[in-house]
Amino acid sequence: MKTYLFVMRHFPHFSSHVQETLDQLLTTAAFDQKVSLLFVDDGVCQLKSQQNAEGRLLKNTAAIFQVLDVYDINDLYVEAESLSAKGLQESDLILPVKIINRADVNALMQQHDVLIPD
Repeated sequence: MKTYLFVMRHFPHFSSHVQETLDQLLTTAAFDQKVSLLFVDDGVCQLKSQQNAEGRLLKNTAAIFQVLDVYDINDLYVEAESLSAKGLQESDLILPVKIINRADVNALMQQHDVLIPD
């Protein structure tokens, strides 16, 4: 079984790009592949609680994150520096995550067979 690391870097609800990446992620997991997620830069905002997608034509991606455990996607990583830059704390997020420092991101990437940036 290959291991996949999806890297989420974009704000939610501003383009279909995030939705397409989530579709790809869920499809990969549905075929019994080991999937992990890394949120960096603006991507940390995807996990922010109390998001409001109202008035946008895009789906509320926060709702999709709630079903990740159904697909056995439990390894969620957030870069500490990105979280801090957005003024967020772990308690502001909708899911439990593992917070890693920027200096450890490369090592995390090397632990996976396939890297899929958004």
